[in-house]
Amino acid sequence: MRDNILSPAWMWAQMHHPESVAIVITVLALPVFALGTRLALFVLPPGNVWQLLLLRTRHALRVVWLLLVLRLDMLLLYQQVAAWAWAFTARRLVLIAALSWLAMRVVQAGGDAVMLRRGGLGLPDDPKLLDTNLQARGTLTRARVLTRVVSLLIVLVGLSLALMSIPGVRQLGTSLLASAGIAGVVVGFAARPVLSNLLAGLQIAVTEPIRINDVLIVQGEWGRVEEITGTYVVFRIWDDRRLILPLQWFIEHPFENWTRTSASLLGTVFLWVDYSMPIEPLRTELKRTCAADPDWDGRHAIVHVTDTNEAALQVRFLVSAANSARVWELRCRVREAMIDYMQREWPEHLPRRRVQWDDGADRSSPSGG
Repeated sequence: MRDNILSPAWMWAQMHHPESVAIVITVLALPVFALGTRLALFVLPPGNVWQLLLLRTRHALRVVWLLLVLRLDMLLLYQQVAAWAWAFTARRLVLIAALSWLAMRVVQAGGDAVMLRRGGLGLPDDPKLLDTNLQARGTLTRARVLTRVVSLLIVLVGLSLALMSIPGVRQLGTSLLASAGIAGVVVGFAARPVLSNLLAGLQIAVTEPIRINDVLIVQGEWGRVEEITGTYVVFRIWDDRRLILPLQWFIEHPFENWTRTSASLLGTVFLWVDYSMPIEPLRTELKRTCAADPDWDGRHAIVHVTDTNEAALQVRFLVSAANSARVWELRCRVREAMIDYMQREWPEHLPRRRVQWDDGADRSSPSGG
């Protein structure tokens, strides 16, 4: 069937002028591409990886297809455009840019396919759900970071190929490198932040010191990792401020990760009570309060006397919850409940100051001389 179509087309091209053939090819380029795309989408089953790849790359494919048709037209009309050296250089540059765009879209489509297989392209925005499903967040982080790192590499390679395809620039670079290594040193020094962040992104994707929606303490601020790009991390602080940090910062500086291996956490509440306060009623009340609280995970509800001073006892209430958002809410409610319990049932055992007067003490003032 292919020979039945190509043979008449070749015979027709041989019988007509190159200009006519170029016009026909140019006119048919877009309809042929649109028909081929629709047929491919019709044949591929819904939700298939190849269908996702085609949907993500069809615009870039259209541009590459038209540039290839333009290349064929220029070959057919070589005698007429041979003197237009700039046209060949411009077509080559545009084709490199289009192929780089297509490669980036393919990489991004691959990342999207991985994330969709894990349940979606995003995570819930409920603070009480952000710290769950560590495996899915790890996959999401690797897919996003590797996608952006590879996209950055494609841009760098495409830019290098574009510069090398310009005769003047290539000759200038060759002469500079032949005379001295100054150009390489300067370029290497200028690209050092980009390369360091690139390597840091690969290291973060492989070792996962941080992941999307991890809860961190960074520079004394509590927040979550909102986004990881190819060069920086967007850290969302609890009051909705954003702290932008380069990827290299997380490799060179220490920080706290509250969801590294598990999202569950322990929370503490401290109260000062009088020495005469019995501890067992506090244990009973804490267990009752936690049992009625939806954020308690059932692991820990413990009371300890952790410190004393000359005036009162320090009592620590240790509770547990599934993640940092829940443990914060649980701590606040436990603190309120225990204070209310003390004020209601044991008001006389709240911290107080004692003053003792010794009636037998000599209060006479010394007589003046």
